[in-house]
Amino acid sequence: MAHILIIDDERSIRNTLKEILEGEKYQVDLAENGEQAIEMIKQNSYDVILCDIKMPGMDGMEVLTQAMRLTDSPVIMISGHGTIETAVDAIKKGAYDYIAKPPDLNRLLITIRNAMDKARLMNETLKLKKQVGASLEMIGESPALTLIKELIERVAPTDARILITGENGTGKELVARWLHEKSNRAHAPFVEVNCAAIPSELIESQLFGHEKGSFTSAIKQRKGDFEQAHGGTLFLDEIGDMSLSAQAKVLRALQENKITRVGGEKEIPVDVRIITATNKNLKEEIGKERFREDLYHRLSVILIHVPALRERLEDIPVLANYFMEQTCFRNGKPVLLFEEEAIDGLKKMPWTGNIRELRNVVERLAILCDNKVAAKDVLRFAQPLAG
Repeated sequence: MAHILIIDDERSIRNTLKEILEGEKYQVDLAENGEQAIEMIKQNSYDVILCDIKMPGMDGMEVLTQAMRLTDSPVIMISGHGTIETAVDAIKKGAYDYIAKPPDLNRLLITIRNAMDKARLMNETLKLKKQVGASLEMIGESPALTLIKELIERVAPTDARILITGENGTGKELVARWLHEKSNRAHAPFVEVNCAAIPSELIESQLFGHEKGSFTSAIKQRKGDFEQAHGGTLFLDEIGDMSLSAQAKVLRALQENKITRVGGEKEIPVDVRIITATNKNLKEEIGKERFREDLYHRLSVILIHVPALRERLEDIPVLANYFMEQTCFRNGKPVLLFEEEAIDGLKKMPWTGNIRELRNVVERLAILCDNKVAAKDVLRFAQPLAG
């Protein structure tokens, strides 16, 4: 049930509005002056605040100013003595809307609903931004991670091509996103392509686009990832799995800063920063003639190696607690604490799946444990449960 505060020095107005809004199934509180209203705002959370402008003592504009500092609740100003200048001033100071007395009840109810909808959308946006921001954090204080962070700060503002290496699950994509976010291209698109997940016969169309009718299923023209990333960053994940024919076209695009769509003849200029990643040893792949040496040298201006989790065990406590907080927040439950022996148990695990595996294990512990996580819980739940 939505909670509304009505601030007005006229008892008849307060009571009339309360009766109307309670008839609409709102919970309503009343304040007869500004001082009382501010105390109520400090103690309660309101979905909407209705505030008269002309009041003895603290007037409505002062209430509005203080309310803006105390709460994100939308404030609707009401007055029988207002002018256009007053309404404009109220909006400039942060009021959601201004309604003249006596209020048109239909307009009042619609304004209240719209104000609550806007507040709900803003709260959801803030939550999403918090979740997205959290997903981009690089958690840990180990020397290896500190070195990576310092390297990102140095190379991100440049346009140097970067090759990120490391095992699956170590966070190579996170490094790529950080490089983009701290670059001069952060305002432009970040386009990610998983080269291992796209069939070899489709990778060229994915990267360079195609013209209508260029192959059986090409029913319309499509821009490729190079074009979509124009002005921004193109992240080629698992570049070691790209076919040799696609490698040749990528090399040409890097040399000329131009691409040609599949089935097309027109050369299209592209301005992209290339970041690549792989879990393979590309020098070994070159020796086996599965990767072009000239492309390797084009891509590896800067090399960043992301260490396996077993090589940075000192980060496990902070990572485990971070993943626990995130999981409990998403599931609306209290954060569980790890006993010291439980952390020791986590450090002894092989972590072949690296940080991705640790995140899954902590999520499992958060769901299946009560109150705290003990060493016996790690032994019991760290491995996938039997069916």
